[in-house]
Amino acid sequence: MAELLPPPEAFWAFVLAGVLLNLAPGPDVIFATASGLAGGPWAGVAAGLGTSAGVLVHVALAGAGLAALLAALPGALEVLRWAGAAWLLWLGWKTWHAAAVGGAGRHGGPDAARAFGRAFLTNLANPKTILFVLAFLPQFADAARGPVGVQVLVLGAIFAATGAVVTSTYGAAAGMMGRALPLPARTLNRAAAVAFAALAARLIWE
Repeated sequence: MAELLPPPEAFWAFVLAGVLLNLAPGPDVIFATASGLAGGPWAGVAAGLGTSAGVLVHVALAGAGLAALLAALPGALEVLRWAGAAWLLWLGWKTWHAAAVGGAGRHGGPDAARAFGRAFLTNLANPKTILFVLAFLPQFADAARGPVGVQVLVLGAIFAATGAVVTSTYGAAAGMMGRALPLPARTLNRAAAVAFAALAARLIWE
């Protein structure tokens, strides 16, 4: 394993870069935060883990060379982009509708398994994750250390692990804040619904 990793200086630079990238309020952080607001701390944690599981799939595709093939097909990425936006809009509608009929709320929100699955699918449907993995991870690989594909898998697993910690922390913090604030469940769920819709808009127009 050690020979597949960059030298110590480059390795820690990679870890630091990964942590800083995950700390930025990107789509995964926003999704986990919205999930925490709607379903509580455990839903936020599960959403963070789900997004990282999606990253692992992208990493596996990159290691196998399939992600590069997909990135070379603009039509496929376009279909994926619109499918992801539609999925997020559907989630936003469900969350808003649940609030309107007295749905989930702070204590009876979506369970952790559902939050995990939704986050996983949302990450998979984001073509920007594919492009990011292809652009970021190979920078720290070196053919002199062994198969580049295997190095990408190892580095990707490390990146996903740090992402899981950071994103789950955001989700848990949002869940705890939602439970502490003197706001009705309807308001928290509608805030989450707006966040899902904003993510869909970002996916379409950026």
